[in-house]
Amino acid sequence: MVRGSRNAKAIVETNLICQSLKFRNKGNENGDTLFDNAIRGSRHRMQVIDLWDSVFGDNTAHNEPALSIDKKMREADGLFYVAESDVVIGTVMCGYDGHRGWIYSLAVSNAYRQQGIGSDLMAHAENALIRRGCVKINLQILEGKKQVEKFYKKLGYDTELRINMGKRIPENII
Repeated sequence: MVRGSRNAKAIVETNLICQSLKFRNKGNENGDTLFDNAIRGSRHRMQVIDLWDSVFGDNTAHNEPALSIDKKMREADGLFYVAESDVVIGTVMCGYDGHRGWIYSLAVSNAYRQQGIGSDLMAHAENALIRRGCVKINLQILEGKKQVEKFYKKLGYDTELRINMGKRIPENII
């Protein structure tokens, strides 16, 4: 089932890497325009990097924002969404392997939280994965992030007991 979003005015599909949404923010009848193009130059790229640095603060080499953006842009799979008002205010990145989907890098600027933007970005990402035939969507959150867990539970996600394992590939961290 495709989920709707309470703030989305329009969703414009493109064949570009970043997709577009429009939100109706409080006090703005016309809505704020969100990305309708691939990351448009260094200003937008830096805004995404700044947002991720402020929200995630993870400085390990494999999570470095510029590296993640570059690698995702090269994939050109249309599963990177950036919310923009006058500046970048939110992001979500997805992946799809032909069976399961993954949600990565959902971030909303502190100044724009509690307005439904995170939920709208998730709805848009989920809908994109569902249209591709995804049978299950996974995501990971850091242990102890109870507010983040609560947010995802409100969207219908359940905590699954799993052991998460990872292996870094240093030659691809360039």
